[in-house]
Amino acid sequence: MKGGTVQRWFIVFKRKRLLFSSPRSFLYLQGMVCLVAALLWAGSVTETGHQRGVEYYKQQKYREAIEALETAVQAEKPKTPEYRESVLLIGQSYFMLSQAPKAIPWLEKAPDSNEANYMLGYAYLQTKEPVRSEAAFARLFGVAPDTANAHLLAAQMMMKQEYEPEAEAEAQKAIVMDAKLPEAHFVLAEIAIFRGRLDDAIANLKAELAVNPAYAMAWYRLGDAYSRQERWDDAIPNLQRAVWLNPDFSGPFILLGKCYYKVGNYGNAEGILKRSLLLDPRNQSANYLLGQTLEAEGKKAEAEAVFENLRGLKQAK
Repeated sequence: MKGGTVQRWFIVFKRKRLLFSSPRSFLYLQGMVCLVAALLWAGSVTETGHQRGVEYYKQQKYREAIEALETAVQAEKPKTPEYRESVLLIGQSYFMLSQAPKAIPWLEKAPDSNEANYMLGYAYLQTKEPVRSEAAFARLFGVAPDTANAHLLAAQMMMKQEYEPEAEAEAQKAIVMDAKLPEAHFVLAEIAIFRGRLDDAIANLKAELAVNPAYAMAWYRLGDAYSRQERWDDAIPNLQRAVWLNPDFSGPFILLGKCYYKVGNYGNAEGILKRSLLLDPRNQSANYLLGQTLEAEGKKAEAEAVFENLRGLKQAK
């Protein structure tokens, strides 16, 4: 397409050449034709480079994508679709190569989008800029920055990638701004459990449930914290509340079955563990606990069948 356009310009040049009696006029026209041809050719190269970079990105060849797109973007006009796509893909490619300092300038040039803000949030964390990270996550979820909701969302996103110190700081900021904000104390409890600070976890879970009593996960984690301290009798009522609020999640059922087993209530343990296996039949912990419970009840044949099934699950892995 571009080559045909250049050829047509030279045909016009040949025809018009006879109309110019002045050598100076002829040289001017010759220069203009060469300039147009060069611009058209450059546009063809840029377009090809852009498309090649996009294809490299789709193939997850990020280094090659960067090389092609960084060349193409130099000739692309800002605010054009090609330019916006180039800067976004360059930033994303650097991010995927774990080169956050190089990713950030390109992602900041990209149009506001979920993809750009998601990667910027984590890239700023990698470059030790938690304030800018919080602002990026706020944009991602469409909330005002430096608000209780923004700090909570940042904390939750930071937790997902195991930035616990930064997440803890953000959750604490959220609570200072709004002491009754749901799930803020839960984030602090999760961090405390991860670090083995069980008393802190229990205190934060109780604070969470004071403002968010229908939150099944908080009841589950409170029962979990008590069970880690082997306070089985304290764990049981909280795990009961968790399964009553969310009967479709196997985790509380398994832990409740374990607690019943530990206090010698084998009948309840058997019933609860069998219910957990209806939700998650391949769960090895649930199968093992059920086998132990059946043995404790003197149901040897049933226990052996469960243990045989468990051996099959392990071999399948």
